Amino acid sequence: MSSLGIFEHVDPDLEARVRAGLDEVEARLAACADSEAPFVAEAALHLINAGGKRFRPMLVMVGAEFGDPASNGVVTSAVGVELTHLASLYHDDVMDEADLRRGADSANARWDNTVAILTGDFLFAQASEVIADLGPEAVRIQARTFARLVEGQVRETVGPQPGEQMLDHYLRVVADKTGALISTSARYGALLSGADQRVVEVLTEYGERIGTAFQLSDDVIDVTSDETGKTPGTDLREGVPTLPVILARDSTDPADTRLLSLLSADADLSDDDQLAEALKLLRAHPAIDQARAVVAEHTNAARALLEELPAGAARDSLAGLCDLVEHRTT
Repeated sequence: MSSLGIFEHVDPDLEARVRAGLDEVEARLAACADSEAPFVAEAALHLINAGGKRFRPMLVMVGAEFGDPASNGVVTSAVGVELTHLASLYHDDVMDEADLRRGADSANARWDNTVAILTGDFLFAQASEVIADLGPEAVRIQARTFARLVEGQVRETVGPQPGEQMLDHYLRVVADKTGALISTSARYGALLSGADQRVVEVLTEYGERIGTAFQLSDDVIDVTSDETGKTPGTDLREGVPTLPVILARDSTDPADTRLLSLLSADADLSDDDQLAEALKLLRAHPAIDQARAVVAEHTNAARALLEELPAGAARDSLAGLCDLVEHRTT
């Protein structure tokens, strides 16, 4: 289900405004990928043309509903956050040695790591130029967001510090790598539309919570995704320690010996039979419900924040987004 589905039963006028804003974002993304060097433009358009949820620009648009959604800077900031997100994907694929992104060859698989890294750098530069038109405060927010994206990637690469619990470490990584930019998206929408300061603060925290929940729900779906049409066990096969895996590894039940063996750091789940066995055991494990509870904790916290916002279609749509994120794991 697309995140735009939250508007279908809320307010058709709101849906129309958001869709119109996203159409403008789409056109400007293509323009931002333009370069005097045709190869740079081709590489930059690779992921833009692959599509995506445009989740972050959508949050900018909804956040702007608490001020004047037609304000200058709203669409511009939406373009900036999506360019930042796309740039991070090029770098992530290099770090993860990924072969596919959004159903197509990743840039590093199609060309090489150098091209992927430099294309990501180009898009980060384009995002900075776009955001620079919005003034010093917007630039400071962008810089801090970029710093958190990098810090999250470094934390993930280095691993937990001595004495740090794996779960706490992982939640911090998710907050930095995913929550930060989604938080900034909601913040930009409210800030640049002239919403009240308290509204800006609430939406900033809401974005952090719902962004973290969104990534954690993806973790659950990676294990339980037979019903969603996605290929199950992608992260599991690649040895990525997602939320259900981290929770299952904490088990001291002797009955979990086989599962713990399959989830160990030196296990090889490239074998289809072993991956299928790991998925079967993990799906039946309490870690799945525990992971869903962590997702619900974040969506409930995000939902509670909305009580401070003015009632109306925009608030209802953000509440619907909480429901969507939580229910996509069940």
